[in-house]
Amino acid sequence: QVQLVESGGGLVQPGGSLRLSCITSGFVFRTYVMRWYRQAPGKERELVASISMFGGSINYADSVKGRFAISRDNAENTVYLQMNSLKPEDTAVYYCNVRKSTIDYWGQGTQVTVSS
Repeated sequence: QVQLVESGGGLVQPGGSLRLSCITSGFVFRTYVMRWYRQAPGKERELVASISMFGGSINYADSVKGRFAISRDNAENTVYLQMNSLKPEDTAVYYCNVRKSTIDYWGQGTQVTVSS
């Protein structure tokens, strides 16, 4: 059974940083691309970042390039999202994702609120 559990969200002031974690189980983590998505109130879920199986290929949404960094630890079955220079428009629920056999699996999400 695939499980994804996000943590690390919270309330932060503009310009601050947060590090999100997603601990996974139920699949062979090192053989799958992992992604972080976010969904702001009233908006569609959007892809924030993705990382290939061993980290050799990483992609970011234009809105977060230069501020966010995705990484993974295949020994710990965990994917991370380091978020720096946070802006109010980064406020959203953040989800990690794995696509396995054409099925998308999601965690419960972690709320990130950027506000002064």
